[in-house]
Amino acid sequence: MALPVLLLLLFITIPFSESKLSMEYYKKTCPDLESIVRDTVTSKQMANPTTAAGTLRLFFHDCMVEGCDASILISSNHINIAERDADINQSLSGDALEVVALAKTALELTCPGIVSCSDILALATRNLVTMVGGPFYNVRLGRKDGKVSQASRVEANLIRSNRTMEDIINYFAVKGFTIGEMVALSGGHTIGFSHCKEFADRIFNYNRTTPTDPEMYPNFAEGLKKTCTNYQTNTAMSAFNDVITPGKFDNMYYLNLKRGLGLLSSDHALVKDPRTRPFVDLYAADQAAFFKAFAHAMEKLAHQGVKTGRKGEVRHRCDAFNFIQS
Repeated sequence: MALPVLLLLLFITIPFSESKLSMEYYKKTCPDLESIVRDTVTSKQMANPTTAAGTLRLFFHDCMVEGCDASILISSNHINIAERDADINQSLSGDALEVVALAKTALELTCPGIVSCSDILALATRNLVTMVGGPFYNVRLGRKDGKVSQASRVEANLIRSNRTMEDIINYFAVKGFTIGEMVALSGGHTIGFSHCKEFADRIFNYNRTTPTDPEMYPNFAEGLKKTCTNYQTNTAMSAFNDVITPGKFDNMYYLNLKRGLGLLSSDHALVKDPRTRPFVDLYAADQAAFFKAFAHAMEKLAHQGVKTGRKGEVRHRCDAFNFIQS
């Protein structure tokens, strides 16, 4: 497929679902918003370098379930099991949750009751991606925080890494994303790590005759086996998604896929499927093309199911709905 055609297909997208968001939404009501969020996330990332990857994942898990409404931040209580306690969300980053809470606290001191947690999460994600070398993209503001957060709604709205590429493509299509956008969003795996249980089948139980996926680079597979030896008893065991430049947002993820260094089954499938391989090749060869595609896909993701006006609220605390706070 010719490069111009690839780029054309990438940017034929469904229009953003919400036009009420604005770059200047808080210009008069909270003019220091950008600087407060920037200072907060900078301090947190410097103290805990995995914050960027954790926040990016948190944002994706939020937007894909109830829309970008900070429903992922709600804590469970005696009458409700919230999203963050769903099985697939058990490994979400504590640092990511904390950085949003810290920014919210700082903003409540400056402009109380004005800035939503969902806008804070969207801004923090963009700033952290940029801080570790990724592309800058616009974040339009004006989201309200959702009033529903239920663990029972999560499983049907998030795709697991062991699903087929057919399932993954269909999942993203239902959410309004093209194949090119899906491959670009997968590039978020250029930072962060995955727990051993997410890829154990590839190194220990690939099939009855071959315990290890033969398409995984042998030395890489052996290293993962050593790292994950006790993963069933020590569930915190993990490995970097990008073994070459794990803390830098770049296009190394795609280069790794072509070398047999993809960690998750879904990562490796991108380089095998003829529908996704052209985009892997494009982003591996051209980091600028990847950054442009990723920025576009993130702007689109940030508009998933947003609530405005009376459809949501501005929470006083990010981990609890206003109407049930004492």
